Amino acid sequence: MHRKGAQDAKRARIYAKLIREITVAAKEGLPDPAFNPRLRAGIGAALKQNMTRDAIDRAIKKATGAGAQEHYEAVRYEGYGPAGVAVIVEALTDNRNRTASVIRAAFNKSGGALGETNSVSFMFNRLAAIRYPAATASADAMLEAAIEAGADEVVSNEDGHEVQTTIENFFAVRDALVAKFGDPAEAGVEWQPNMTVTLDEDKAASVLKLLDVLEDDDDVQNVYANFEVPDEVLAKLSA
Repeated sequence: MHRKGAQDAKRARIYAKLIREITVAAKEGLPDPAFNPRLRAGIGAALKQNMTRDAIDRAIKKATGAGAQEHYEAVRYEGYGPAGVAVIVEALTDNRNRTASVIRAAFNKSGGALGETNSVSFMFNRLAAIRYPAATASADAMLEAAIEAGADEVVSNEDGHEVQTTIENFFAVRDALVAKFGDPAEAGVEWQPNMTVTLDEDKAASVLKLLDVLEDDDDVQNVYANFEVPDEVLAKLSA
């Protein structure tokens, strides 16, 4: 019963974040996903989480209907967590003061510190990534299709294919790959670290706790950090 309650609460938080993204996308562009790439991406992510079409349509109508009062703005927070791990937090908020207070408290409680904008982003690359399961296609077929679509790089291994491209080319590349291979497992613009910190068990536990606290906040959409955890340490932490 307690496990189901926790799972339901987690699903509710995920849905709340997805609805917020759909709301912002529908307000900033046309309510028709065919002409609004951000909205199309938000709807795709919601469907991947088994959100119903009715719930998605209600969010769009609420955002674009007369008298819609909610206004969210995108905010990025940067700081250092335990063991000097760099952390980037992306949020959509209707109250910057509230969100900043919550984020700062989470960093402070973990022994880290919230920094200024661009204080850690130099340790990350901003790019678009589109991921498919390994069984979708051979490495050569995925590479050929991705390059033809305008992608910059493809990384293929036993875990799957990751197609990387510029933010400007993201939607064109994604749509071309969808037409050939179907919907990807993941697709979006993200921060990928260009330098990482390897953590032992104690430090990894502290960092993961901070990330859990941040991701649990309704305003937080994405959290990125530049750390690596060896497989044997991960096994101990998940035991």
